[in-house]
Amino acid sequence: MEIRGPLELPARREDIVLETADELRLVGELSLPESSDPVATLVTLHPLPTAGGFMDSHIIRKAAARLPALADLAVLRFNTRGTTSPRGTSDGAFDGGAAEQFDVAAAMDFVRERGLPRPWLLGWSFGTELALKYGREHDVEGIILLSPPLHRATEADVAAWAGEDVEVVILVPELDDYLRPAEARERFAAIPHANLIAVEGGKHLWVGESQTRRVLTEIVAAVNPAALPLPNEWPVG
Repeated sequence: MEIRGPLELPARREDIVLETADELRLVGELSLPESSDPVATLVTLHPLPTAGGFMDSHIIRKAAARLPALADLAVLRFNTRGTTSPRGTSDGAFDGGAAEQFDVAAAMDFVRERGLPRPWLLGWSFGTELALKYGREHDVEGIILLSPPLHRATEADVAAWAGEDVEVVILVPELDDYLRPAEARERFAAIPHANLIAVEGGKHLWVGESQTRRVLTEIVAAVNPAALPLPNEWPVG
């Protein structure tokens, strides 16, 4: 069976609720390898909810659908405050990336309470802003930024990562709507150890199976390279 589109591979999936310091309840899901312990954890931060971003935004949904089985990863995804998906609606209202710092903290509290290993923040678009602004407050092994627009994260937010012993992986689409590779190299130059990957033909929304596979491969290359190459087929029966 070819692995593509919405195909969901075997995993242990659990509906969860995160509780924030300002007493909101955020709906989410934890996906774990079906029959083994995870080797690392992806804490996903979705695109801008006012532009349709949510925990089911396709790259995040496909990471949860595939990577527990293909790469032994735990994947935590959730709706930030005021965001709705088929899983439900999180309490509160969108705060432009300010009070969302409590949402990131609630997710990291959950990771710690569950004893999930080697957490990485995986942000996409608006989610990259949250990772850059608030990720340094938490015990993470690295951050992975997909299509960072750098609208809310300031120069100081970026430069602060230069002093962190944390991996920084940045995937910048060649044809991005907001930040393309040449400008991205300039704006992330303040982080000498950052690994900036320009993706030829890529677009902000990473539409299409070839783009999905490229993004998931780069995620696994950072977090669990022993699982590469990712298969394109899954045995049936």
